[in-house]
Amino acid sequence: QVQLVESGGGLVQAGGSLRLSCAASGRTATSSTMGWFRQAPGKEREFVAAMNWSGTNTRYTDSVKGRFTISRDNAKNTVNLQMNGLKPEDTAVYYCAASRWLASSPIVPREYDYWGQGTQVTVSS
Repeated sequence: QVQLVESGGGLVQAGGSLRLSCAASGRTATSSTMGWFRQAPGKEREFVAAMNWSGTNTRYTDSVKGRFTISRDNAKNTVNLQMNGLKPEDTAVYYCAASRWLASSPIVPREYDYWGQGTQVTVSS
């Protein structure tokens, strides 16, 4: 079993930055995919970013490309999401997710087997 715990959410003004972290515990395979999703009230869960555990491949949804960066810290077993140039439309609960093996379609939530509890990101105008 893998446990994921997100941290780093909060309130920030438009144009500001936040860094989310996802701490993974348990037996996480190096071939697994790590992803970030977000969900705003009344909306479906949306793909944000993903990477394989080794960090050799990354993907981003178009709306965050160039602003968000997914990265890893292998020594700390963490995956981070650096969010710059935040916009009010980025406001959502952000979730960290992990797959048991390399996800063939990492933008799809059902590809992931483990989820964190979520952390709130609020961007004010």
